[in-house]
Amino acid sequence: MNSVTYEQPLNERIRTFLRLESLFERTEECLAGDTQWDSRHAMSGLIDILTIFSRSDLKSEILKEIERHAANLSVLEKNPNVDQGILQDILYQLDLLNDRMHSISGQIAQSLRQNEFLNSLRQRSSVPGGSCDFDIPAYHHWLQQPQQQRHDLLSEWLAEFQASSQSIRLILQLLRDSSPPQSAQAEAGFYQQSLDTNIPYQLIRVTVPAELQCFAEISAGKHRYTIRFMQQTSYDERPVQIEDDINFLLACCAL
Repeated sequence: MNSVTYEQPLNERIRTFLRLESLFERTEECLAGDTQWDSRHAMSGLIDILTIFSRSDLKSEILKEIERHAANLSVLEKNPNVDQGILQDILYQLDLLNDRMHSISGQIAQSLRQNEFLNSLRQRSSVPGGSCDFDIPAYHHWLQQPQQQRHDLLSEWLAEFQASSQSIRLILQLLRDSSPPQSAQAEAGFYQQSLDTNIPYQLIRVTVPAELQCFAEISAGKHRYTIRFMQQTSYDERPVQIEDDINFLLACCAL
């Protein structure tokens, strides 16, 4: 059965990681395309990634998560109920990514921040339609180059984020896998539970059948979270909470 999963990050670090994961996936998908519009969309994703990585603390945030996961998982090495083969593979990946992140000198993608061509695009990115042909003739010229040439240059620039991308994806995978989904029911489209503040919850995941004619709206604080199942009866109006009971899968992830 096809399903849709809605996620709600519970801290700023995971919120940033989720945004970057989405941007990496979108940019890589567009990079595989052949048209100028594919290259435009890939470039737009690259500029957004570069903007997020302008935060000076992001490298240390990634390293902290890698080291924290490695320390927590190392405790399981003596647990006979844990598949040691899978555990050792994950620990190896974390160790490898830790070394790769530490090998980055200075800020991530520092060379791209000094790239005048990319900087001209970044400056225009805040202007609606600011990358038109007459705004940045150099960009218009670049888009006329052969597809393989555009692809190779974008790939070269994206490679600056490869270690970070792989680290973020592994961190999020481990977090998502940390809690098996449990069946739950939202009465009249509403569900609320308290959070144990002694457990470092980082992500709430709600999974529903794809054919369900409503979506999950999640709000969460330090002590509790609320899920409302909303229905968009008309795209001219605000969505309304559904009146039916909704069965769904719930995972509160902590690692």
